[in-house]
Amino acid sequence: MDIKLIMAVITITLALVFYTIGVFSERKAHILKKQHVLIFWLGLVFDTTGTTIMSFITKDGAGGQTGMGLHGITGALAIILMLFHALWATLVLVKKDEKKQESFHKFSIFVWLVWLVPYILGMFIGMTAA
Repeated sequence: MDIKLIMAVITITLALVFYTIGVFSERKAHILKKQHVLIFWLGLVFDTTGTTIMSFITKDGAGGQTGMGLHGITGALAIILMLFHALWATLVLVKKDEKKQESFHKFSIFVWLVWLVPYILGMFIGMTAA
């Protein structure tokens, strides 16, 4: 197996782990905390890293998919949403808006669910290319 693919799978999976922990620990805590925001940023960093590596694999012709298909479009949307989510979480925390801190988990769940679409599509694409 190609080292780029291994690194991409590891970083994308770390994104899943961090983002899932962040979203559900925030939900369980019933309030947005500094640790949640940090975990959201880590999830974004790992997702962006994995996506970048995957784009290099696709450009090299070994990705099984060419162009900006459904996986690429949903992946780009997910990264944009994750970035907006992390920025907004940071702003809510800095402003110390308790009302928004308590209701923030609703948006977090939405972003997490949208993020799962390209993750699952990527698994299926990977299985069919193998």
